[in-house]
Amino acid sequence: MRVIEHLERAERTLFSFEIIPPPRGKTVREIIEMVEQVAPLQPPFIDVTSHMAEASYEEQPDGTIRRRVRKKRPGSLSICGIIQNRFGLDTVAHLLCTGFTREETEDACIELNYLGIHNVLAVRGDQSNYRKSMVVGRSRNTYAEDLVAQLVDLRQARYLDEIANSEPIDFCIGVGGYPETHLESPNVKTDLMYLKRKVDAGADYIVTQMCFDNAAYLSFVENCRAAGITVPIIPGLKILDNVRQISSLPKHFHISLPDDLVDEVLAAPDHAREIGLRWGRRQVEDLMNKGVPCLHFYVMNDAGDVAEMIRNLG
Repeated sequence: MRVIEHLERAERTLFSFEIIPPPRGKTVREIIEMVEQVAPLQPPFIDVTSHMAEASYEEQPDGTIRRRVRKKRPGSLSICGIIQNRFGLDTVAHLLCTGFTREETEDACIELNYLGIHNVLAVRGDQSNYRKSMVVGRSRNTYAEDLVAQLVDLRQARYLDEIANSEPIDFCIGVGGYPETHLESPNVKTDLMYLKRKVDAGADYIVTQMCFDNAAYLSFVENCRAAGITVPIIPGLKILDNVRQISSLPKHFHISLPDDLVDEVLAAPDHAREIGLRWGRRQVEDLMNKGVPCLHFYVMNDAGDVAEMIRNLG
């Protein structure tokens, strides 16, 4: 089932999750164990992130420097297939502009369609220290709205090259939104303009960056509606589980944390997990009371805290 169908049919607040593939060299067992934690909660869908290749530089015994390019977290498509077909849970595959050509994106979409996966999240992707050289005859999507447009073309069976007897690939398309604005946007107005362009290009729903302040999410939704954005907007949540995340989350995800949460954690760093769970529960209860149709949890590589909190909600 498509994400938008889950939202339309929901009779209560839904809980969805986002996981990241294990690092290179690990097995898929970690993912299976994580999904086993959340599967009893009956999530409507699970997102699986995608990661581009990165360059690293290694000094050799002879003193020369070797440049190596590789993905730290491969296997996103296969993980989607395992989750959807082993657990019967719909998956949302993340597709990136950065680090992938349009031809590779089309190939990935064909593979997803083979696997019976009909939900994708179209994101530009973070900039990295590796820029893929463009081979003659290849092209790339620069922005998420370009990627959305390519996915919409596939809905009409418009492939990059003519394919005989081709069939449409009817993906449900999600895009990202930023309650605190994207780090590259100069202001809220510009950020909303770019978001609306993604929706106008054909996106079906929005899922936000993790947000620890419900007022910021609700204000974001209000601004979106005023800008003419009418698609569902799913809030992204994260349960803070250790004191280090007070600095690491703002650094890596370009978000801010409420003063009350930071003060409470810094006053009792050994109890950061309990504080994070209480804060998350208050966020969840408030958003449920306000009728938000779905809450999307960024569980990274540990779903235990989120699963515990949701079970305690009854």
